[in-house]
Amino acid sequence: MQVTTVSIFHFSGWKNKYWAFSQMGIGPFRVGKVAGLQFLKFLGSGAINGFSILPDFSTYAILAVWDNEASAERFFSNHSLFNDYTKHSERVQTHFLHNTMSHGLWNNQNPFEAVLAFDPNAPVAVLTRATIRKRRLWAFWKQVPSASMAVENTPGLQFAIGIGEAPLIHQATFSIWESGKQMMAYAYNANPHKGIIKETRTQKWYKEELFARFIPYKTINLANNR
Repeated sequence: MQVTTVSIFHFSGWKNKYWAFSQMGIGPFRVGKVAGLQFLKFLGSGAINGFSILPDFSTYAILAVWDNEASAERFFSNHSLFNDYTKHSERVQTHFLHNTMSHGLWNNQNPFEAVLAFDPNAPVAVLTRATIRKRRLWAFWKQVPSASMAVENTPGLQFAIGIGEAPLIHQATFSIWESGKQMMAYAYNANPHKGIIKETRTQKWYKEELFARFIPYKTINLANNR
């Protein structure tokens, strides 16, 4: 059964932050051919939990799609790249997810395969990703502060972060909710987020976009006590 993992790394100290920044370019070449790996992205983050035009050099993420959980576990246990990330980081949190629905494209493909049914009463994780049209960058980033403020105290939200492959243009969000009902209430009820969604459609902000919904079934936390 296909498994998606999202690993979020937190770094402290300028040497470790510089190392993490360098892996955005070097990391993909270090991975090589990994058995069971279907899709991989190295992602940076912005300030204010990622929802800022300013970069956060202390927070990075790796998103991966695997044939099965065993393939993911082998990578996390044995691969030198992940071991290096763990050594340099202050703490790591890896979320294991099963996809329930995905539509749209990421680099001209949809890497997520729906393997389980969506349960609106169960916890849900949501991943959004978009390539913003250059002529719409100002309109997009002008709306981000109000949307991020609106989500902060939303009932049911457990975790949210903004991440992306490249500053300004390639943006993604990852969030975890207590239930699908609470996530949908935020997405579709009257709030700044609903207005932004409508505007993205009418103004055609995005060149490419993807929305995926998952069941989060396991989280592993690692702390470096160096």
